Amino acid sequence: MSDFDLDLRAVEEHIDEELDLEGSIVLGVLDGSTPAEQWIEGVSNGNVLVLNVEGEVNELASGFARDVKEAGGNLVHFRGFLIVTPPGVDVNTDRL
Repeated sequence: MSDFDLDLRAVEEHIDEELDLEGSIVLGVLDGSTPAEQWIEGVSNGNVLVLNVEGEVNELASGFARDVKEAGGNLVHFRGFLIVTPPGVDVNTDRL
């Protein structure tokens, strides 16, 4: 067996330095009662939105979807929910 020297503490410290994630997962309801600016602000602050859609998703998201996409964020409609992510946070749909 060959000598293999791996310093796990150094790796963990490096990972901690590289991952500078901020934000939260915010649960909400997309029904038209929350101003689009509030959703945009949440995503701009690094939050991932998981919104229960109550109505027509295209109509309800029209006030913020373009701004999120232009800023590099993502929107995915899945099983009655709209997942909205900030730039740098991808939604992997490979298993769908």
